[in-house]
Amino acid sequence: MPASITLSGLSYSTPDGRLLFDNLNIAFGAERTGLVGRNGVGKSTLLRLIAGELSPRSGTITVSGHLAVLRQIVAPPPEMTVADLYGVRGALALLERAEAGEASLSELAEADWTLPSRMEASLARLDLAAQPDTPLVTLSGGQMTRAALAALTFGEPDVLLLDEPTNNLDHDGRRAVSDLLGNWRGGAVVISHDRQLLEAMDGIVELTSLGANRYGGGWSAYRARKAIELAAARHDLDDAERQLGDERRTAQAQAERQARRAGAGARKAAKGDMPKIMAGGLERKAEETRAADARLAERRVTSAHSAVDDARRKLEILVPFSVSLPSSGLVADRLVLRLDRITVGHDGQALVRDLSLEVRGPERIAIAGPNGSGKTTLLRAITGDLAPLSGAVDRRVDFAFLDQRVSLLDAALTIRDNYRRLDPDSSEEACRASLARFKFRADAALRTVDSLSGGERLRAGLACVLGRARLPQLLILDEPTNHLDVESIETVEAGLRAYDGSLLVVSHDEAFLDAIDIGRRVDLAIATGKPRFG
Repeated sequence: MPASITLSGLSYSTPDGRLLFDNLNIAFGAERTGLVGRNGVGKSTLLRLIAGELSPRSGTITVSGHLAVLRQIVAPPPEMTVADLYGVRGALALLERAEAGEASLSELAEADWTLPSRMEASLARLDLAAQPDTPLVTLSGGQMTRAALAALTFGEPDVLLLDEPTNNLDHDGRRAVSDLLGNWRGGAVVISHDRQLLEAMDGIVELTSLGANRYGGGWSAYRARKAIELAAARHDLDDAERQLGDERRTAQAQAERQARRAGAGARKAAKGDMPKIMAGGLERKAEETRAADARLAERRVTSAHSAVDDARRKLEILVPFSVSLPSSGLVADRLVLRLDRITVGHDGQALVRDLSLEVRGPERIAIAGPNGSGKTTLLRAITGDLAPLSGAVDRRVDFAFLDQRVSLLDAALTIRDNYRRLDPDSSEEACRASLARFKFRADAALRTVDSLSGGERLRAGLACVLGRARLPQLLILDEPTNHLDVESIETVEAGLRAYDGSLLVVSHDEAFLDAIDIGRRVDLAIATGKPRFG
């Protein structure tokens, strides 16, 4: 039977009572489907529901075939190895005992002698030179993602569930993911903001507060069809609002005519031109007519108002958050940062050697290089989070650092409390205004960070860094577009283009780097650990 996933009448609310889905109906077959939608709409939650990790409030989920889920490993324990991703630690230990002559006959019968070579081949497909006993903490974020993908496909599942599979990956890693999906013959549901990856999908499912809609083809076909639908929905809304205005004006004019007639009748009765009993009858009849006309007018206005509401529901107006930045006050040619022959790494093992770098004035510099070349480690040394093995770091201005895990936020606090903690001089009014620009309005600002999706958490981090009245003169960003939807990425790009301080950024998103006008690059060569400047 072909692999398939069917969702029927699915409803789900978050633990804090926020409704994500209501009567959701969608099916996924043996094809590659991109799952898109704005941050916080519930894409990752939907994958967890399909995987059986969460239970819906109502509705059913029917799965045909074996599922495999890509799990993001944020902070693996020190003892966790590549073998644990594959779930084969015990099987490999059995082979070691067998080779040492310590295995029993029953154990020898269970030994899988092809396991190491099959693991090596699966890792090679993702361009990862790791061993089964390699600790995960020694891998970069991109290398860890590749290892998880290799383990995911090792058991040859029928359907892959992938949540942002290209996050943290370098160019080669992204190509490896694209190749893997390009050759995949089963089903795949892929959450991603990587437009190049989405272009290769067989179909796109857009998840919104209105439900789920399917579009054939990849990203470009989806965007073209979406533009047509949005134009039609806006036209319908314009027509409905025009009709509502007409009905309101008609009702008002009718009420005014009735009032004039009633006034004329009252004046005539006052003159005594007709018997009182006749005047009273005419007045009652006029009042009944006015009431009937008023009820009819109210029904017509209500109907027109409902039509407007229906049109608005069909047109989900996505207002991107605003990034309007004040001046940082950084003057040209001021020394911002100096690195004097620094060597950085872990446990005495150097990743970057003898790097010297000087940043002056509002420069925009990208730190580039393949996964494992030491980009994040270098940023940690620059921010003072990690002491260099040798050399010196000299920071001359105030800075803000937004890392891949948005660790500047306290997960147990609300977004509002995090903002006030990081910017204690701000008023409550200024805090709420800044958060509103990043689409955390009213009660949304009172959500705790641990309740946010990956994209919402990054947006909250951006709000706490870029939303301040006094901007730092140096911004250090590590993969700032991870988890953001496309509309949010474009808004961040616009905001950073307006930033007049120094910018130091790590990103594998070349379109993003081009959009924020990067002027200089430092490429870390993984083979030698020595930087290349461009």
